[in-house]
Amino acid sequence: MKRRTLFTGLGALIALAMVLAACAPAGPARPYDEIKYTEPMVLAAPNCDYGGIVSSIEAVDEFTVVFNLCRPDPAFVQKMAFSVFGIYPREWLEYEAKADTAAEVRLRAPVGTGPYKMSAWTAGESVSFDRYDGYWGDKAIAKTVVLRWTTESAARVLELQAGTVDGIDNPGPDDFAVIEGDANLRLVERPALNTFYIAMTDTFAPWDNADVRKAIAMGIDRQRIVDNFYPRGSEVASHFTPCAIANGCAGDEWYAFDAEAARALLAGAGFPDGFSTKLYYRDVVRGYLPQVGQVAVDVQAQLKENLNIDAEIVVMESGAFIDESTNGRLDGLYFLGWGADYPHVTNFLDFHFGEAYLGFGTPHPEIFDLLVEGGQIADPAAAESVYVQANNTIKELVPMVPVAHGGNAAAYLAAVQNPQASPLTEERFALTDSGKDTLVFMQGAEPISLFCADESDGESLRGCTQMIEGMYAYTINGTDTEPALATSCDANADLTVYTCHLRQGVKFHDGTSFDANDVVATFTMGLDASSPLHVGNTNSWEYYATLWGLMNVPPG
Repeated sequence: MKRRTLFTGLGALIALAMVLAACAPAGPARPYDEIKYTEPMVLAAPNCDYGGIVSSIEAVDEFTVVFNLCRPDPAFVQKMAFSVFGIYPREWLEYEAKADTAAEVRLRAPVGTGPYKMSAWTAGESVSFDRYDGYWGDKAIAKTVVLRWTTESAARVLELQAGTVDGIDNPGPDDFAVIEGDANLRLVERPALNTFYIAMTDTFAPWDNADVRKAIAMGIDRQRIVDNFYPRGSEVASHFTPCAIANGCAGDEWYAFDAEAARALLAGAGFPDGFSTKLYYRDVVRGYLPQVGQVAVDVQAQLKENLNIDAEIVVMESGAFIDESTNGRLDGLYFLGWGADYPHVTNFLDFHFGEAYLGFGTPHPEIFDLLVEGGQIADPAAAESVYVQANNTIKELVPMVPVAHGGNAAAYLAAVQNPQASPLTEERFALTDSGKDTLVFMQGAEPISLFCADESDGESLRGCTQMIEGMYAYTINGTDTEPALATSCDANADLTVYTCHLRQGVKFHDGTSFDANDVVATFTMGLDASSPLHVGNTNSWEYYATLWGLMNVPPG
């Protein structure tokens, strides 16, 4: 059978889909008709010189997709389980790329295969998801799931005690004992698979001076922050990656607090009297940063006391903060953190220190070349020496200061069965029974969008998990993987070819059938910067860019 690529055939396909949608009566669920699987699609890079991992993705038949990689990827299956890489229907992607409804539909009501579909979004208040009765697996227990939010952990606990919500995310450090002392409530703790860090962008002075960055690293008492503002189960970060991740803590431990040595470094860098800067954060409670404002005030005080640095605190709106910080546009210090998306060292290091990430300024080849090497080695023991070098180089260059791995938890009414508290923030509420038709969960902030292919915000990803499924999923409240839309992805001996066999009989929320072309179209949307499908929210495509690499990126 003749194959055509999305590069050459996409325009005709979109035109055909639009003509069919205009000629045929649109059903209530979609303004386009289903495109039946006929000719398989393929996404192909011109060559592997573009720097990414993917050479090609090919639909070899209706339910088989082959991923050809430019280099081995031992974490392929773990990445596939991450909700950002969930699969969308080709028809919806092609229609939405042409429609004028991005804010309303693409970002707020994407089409997936999950046990829930989005039913209502009341800005500033709640997002509701209704059970999808056409789901291929076990049907959701609750008819409706509602996500609400508030930035104050104490307010979340009060709502839980009042019974107006069934579960909450990230109770504050002082709330652990309150919850455990209430027979009507249940605390469900998560392991500290996260990192809170203080970052600097080296394209701005004085952050272009490594000694200034090192002075910040030595001039902040991180133990004081953990002792005063973090719950039990938390620890000062000895490395950027938590030690529970293999090779996360290979190499030397981070700098000890030494205010005198920090002042000497700062003086030697030309700032004996300190300087003025800004300290940015978003007021969103996360497992890696449970008391945001209080930590900001403490860091501000430490900078003044230990280094004579005057830091003006700037609180930003969440979406704007993520966009500005991760694209390297904040002149000052900023708070950010990371919760594990998949349990592999590449998730922490490759995203933040890879060639595509701009949050710390100019990426360092001294780091990312090592990460490319280490990321191709399947055996953690064999890769250890590479990660020793990588972690030591990160310590030497100081793009940021790792502060803490935060112990955190969710809490539920005691009557709730199978409560969700994923260490990867992949809570699957379809499996939770509150004893009512509606399950209400309260998190720390409003989702930025529900089109998580182009999001990196945890509150957004939690909503997407209810709706969008990938080839694999994570086990309930765990870090192992299990098949989802793929029944298996089989690797060749050197981990450069993965053949994925797809589940048959799956329907998307819009009624279209799931097939191999949906997988190719989804990855074309994420990976091919020249594709008409490459339309998102900020159009940063951070996870696609940092974990796979974007193709056909225009120069400049």
